[in-house]
Amino acid sequence: MMFTIGCGTDSVQQEKDSSTTTENTEDASTTEVDAPFPVTVTDGTGEEVTIESEPKTIVSVIPSNTEITYAIGQGEKLVAVDEYSNYPEETAELEKIGGQQLNVEKILALQPDLALVTEYQHDNNRDVLTQFKEAGTDVIVINSAESFDQVYQSIALIGKVTGASEEAEQVVTEMKESLEEIREKAKAVTEKKKVWVEVSPSPDIFTTGKNTFMHEMLESINAINTAGDQTGWVKMTEEEIVTLNPDVIITTYGYYVENPTEGVLSRAGWDEVPAIKQEQVFDVNNDTVTRPGPRLIDGVETLAKLIYPDVFEK
Repeated sequence: MMFTIGCGTDSVQQEKDSSTTTENTEDASTTEVDAPFPVTVTDGTGEEVTIESEPKTIVSVIPSNTEITYAIGQGEKLVAVDEYSNYPEETAELEKIGGQQLNVEKILALQPDLALVTEYQHDNNRDVLTQFKEAGTDVIVINSAESFDQVYQSIALIGKVTGASEEAEQVVTEMKESLEEIREKAKAVTEKKKVWVEVSPSPDIFTTGKNTFMHEMLESINAINTAGDQTGWVKMTEEEIVTLNPDVIITTYGYYVENPTEGVLSRAGWDEVPAIKQEQVFDVNNDTVTRPGPRLIDGVETLAKLIYPDVFEK
């Protein structure tokens, strides 16, 4: 936290013994060393940025950064968020400043001390970020995380620039401990299930391969990603999917498609797929399995209970 210490002396204080004077000097020196600001960090672009004083007002332009800011106890500093930030519920009361296309005028009018932005803004709207900087707003680019380790790094970075490093460290510790507990419990899985993950519906069906959260999550619970030989987000045909014979099908688009589970179960030509025969088709909250923030642990737990209820519902 940014604060200053003023030291004053008068004729009476000057007459105090030297031991008291030395003690006061040591206390002031220690406080100075412990003060978190100014702080210099390396942001997602590799650029060194110095934050001179603790930010009192913050804008976040992506939901994951919003959730992290709340998780580390800095939510009260947020004055505006992007239109997709929907968690926690307090975000509904905040000013909205657009999506990928930011409402620059509104942000400048708010005069925030700190803007948490993304690689997209850095790569496509550098002139806008320059405007923020010229207006006195510190700009920190947070990388697009594709693994738990990268999420931990993002949390630590946001903690440093907001003055909440200890809180950020605690959040990361709790996430790591929870994930380790899940992995330990998953050791009880004796027969791994094959899982097909569907992140967009027919006719343009996309799935998730390596280097994605969903793949890492499935590995964490001892499940097999049927698209694990692919990388990133991959489009596949229904004919290709059927040959994978998944034991479980997970969809993540229930927030914009009505009855996604029923839609998959009723697909023509899928009758012999194990997941269809056993009705092992489930829709999960997209935000908890793709949004790089603290709720990823909720996503892992949900997948674990759906795929291996005998192991994780005990």
